[in-house]
Amino acid sequence: MSFQNYEEIKGNASATDNATSYSETQSYQESDPVKLPVRPPPPMGYGVVPPPVPPPYQASSGTSDAQMGQGPDFQFQQAIFITPVEPTKEPDSLIYSIFTLICCFFPLGVAALIFSIKTQEANRNGNVTSAQKNSRLARLMAHTSLGIGVLFWVLFIIILAV
Repeated sequence: MSFQNYEEIKGNASATDNATSYSETQSYQESDPVKLPVRPPPPMGYGVVPPPVPPPYQASSGTSDAQMGQGPDFQFQQAIFITPVEPTKEPDSLIYSIFTLICCFFPLGVAALIFSIKTQEANRNGNVTSAQKNSRLARLMAHTSLGIGVLFWVLFIIILAV
């Protein structure tokens, strides 16, 4: 390492004239501290009550008898009135669906059973349009399952007879 470069810089006065000198013993102080602008309060009209100020936090070292007797604050619920929904009377074809499930074409019997259960739920909830749609689909699936089942039984008997 060469100290000649250091001595040349130290001897050069023009480089140090522009730089600000700081002492290592002085603490850093900002010349102009940053201040946030003060925000004015919102304008209040005539007759407007200012919002309430919450009470200051008070720490206590122990519990006093007055604090023990207060208990928790309860909020009472408002009364809720539920009007019962009148159930509908759409036929669900549940027994017919179970019969076609067991004795006829199984996949369509399962679909008929599902739609008949959906019809029962829609009847309980009072949903007329859904009950009508599901009842019609359950009947259609059960009829189709019965038709395919009868066709299979007839074909089975014909094959055994021949």
